[in-house]
Amino acid sequence: MALPEAQSPVEPPENQQQRLARCRALIEREIRPRADACDAEGRLPDELPVMLGREGLCGLVVPEGQGGRPVDPITYGLIHEQLGAACAATRAVLTVHDMVAAAIGRWASPEQQADWLPRMARGETLGAFALTEPEVGSDAKAIRTEAVRSGDGFSLHGSKRWITAGQIAHLFLVLARCDEKPTAFLIPRGTPGLTIEPLAPPLGLRAAMLAELHFADCRIPAGWMLGPVGSGLNHVAAAALDLGRYGVAWGCVGLIRACLEAATRRARTRVQFDVPIREHQLIQGLIAEMAVDLKAARELAMAAGRLRQSGDPDGVIATCTAKYFAARAAMHAGQTAVQILGAEGCAAGSPVQRYLRDAKVMEIIEGSNQLQQVMIATDALQRQGRL
Repeated sequence: MALPEAQSPVEPPENQQQRLARCRALIEREIRPRADACDAEGRLPDELPVMLGREGLCGLVVPEGQGGRPVDPITYGLIHEQLGAACAATRAVLTVHDMVAAAIGRWASPEQQADWLPRMARGETLGAFALTEPEVGSDAKAIRTEAVRSGDGFSLHGSKRWITAGQIAHLFLVLARCDEKPTAFLIPRGTPGLTIEPLAPPLGLRAAMLAELHFADCRIPAGWMLGPVGSGLNHVAAAALDLGRYGVAWGCVGLIRACLEAATRRARTRVQFDVPIREHQLIQGLIAEMAVDLKAARELAMAAGRLRQSGDPDGVIATCTAKYFAARAAMHAGQTAVQILGAEGCAAGSPVQRYLRDAKVMEIIEGSNQLQQVMIATDALQRQGRL
C-alpha cells in the first residue's frame, strides 16, 4: 500500500510539482519496495547513485551551469520527506552527498567545481562528509586529523569514523587541522595513504554503508584544499551541517508520516475485545499524538524552508528547531507505531521496527538533540536579552 502524498500548506511552483510527482513515482517504484531488504542486508543497491542521478536527485543543490537541477528549499524539503518516509538510509546518503556538493558549489575554485560538480549531479561521483572521529563528535573543533605541509602539498594523518556512504563514496570532504586551524580538503577515493574500513551496520540507518577512514602519510596537492586555511569549521562545515540538519528535519517528517500510516492501517484492521482497536480510546490517544506531531513537525520544517528561501539569517536557528522537534517526534512516533502493532511491529522485517531504529539515529546525527538544545537556548537567551 503506497504512502499518502505529503500535504503542504505551501505549494511549490508548478514545474516543481511535476518534479515532485516524478520523484514520488521513482521512490514508490524503486526505493520503498527495497527498503526492508536493504536494511536487512546492510547495504544499498550498487546502481542507486546513478539511478538517482538520472532523475536529477543528485543535483538538487548543483547549479544548472554545472549540470545540476536545483530546487527551492521547500521543494528540497518535500523530496526529503518522501525519501524519509520510504527509506531513511537512502535519504541519509543523498543528504551527505548534497552537503559535499553544496560546499563545493560555495567554496571551491572554478577548476574544482568544473572537475567535480557535473559528475556529482549525474550520480557518477558520490560525495561523503568526513568530520566525525573516533573521539570527536559534537565538539567538532577538537578534531585531531592533521594536515602537515609537505613540499607544495600536504600529508594527512588521522582517522574519521561513522562516515555515511563511506563504503561507496568517490569523494570525501575531510576536515583536518592545518597550522592548528580546522581546514577542509577534497580527497578522492583511491588516494595513496587513504584506507577505508567498512563498519558493521549500526542500530539504525543500517543500509547507509558507514565506514572508517584512515589517513597514513596521505599526500595530497595544495589544490585539493577547499577554501582557505582555517575556514573548515566555521564556514565550510557549518554551512554543510546546516543543510544536513534541514534534510534530517524533513526526513523525520517523512518518518512520522510513515509511522502514522502504519499505525492507523493496523488500528482499522486489528480486532481485540470484539472491536477494531481504533475504537479503544487509548489507541485513539496514541494516534492523536502522532497526528499532532506530524502537523507540528511539518510546520516547523516549512517555516525553516521559507526563511532559507528568503535568505533570512534566522533560517539557521529555525532549521535547528525543526530538526530538534522533528527528530524527537519521530522517535516518539516510532515507539508508538511499534506499540500499536504489538508483536507484529517488533518482528524482523517489519517496517515500523526499522522506523523506530532509524528515528533513534535522527536524534544523534548532524548534531545531537542535546547540541540542538544548547543552540536553541542560546538563541532564545540572546533574543530575550534584546527585549
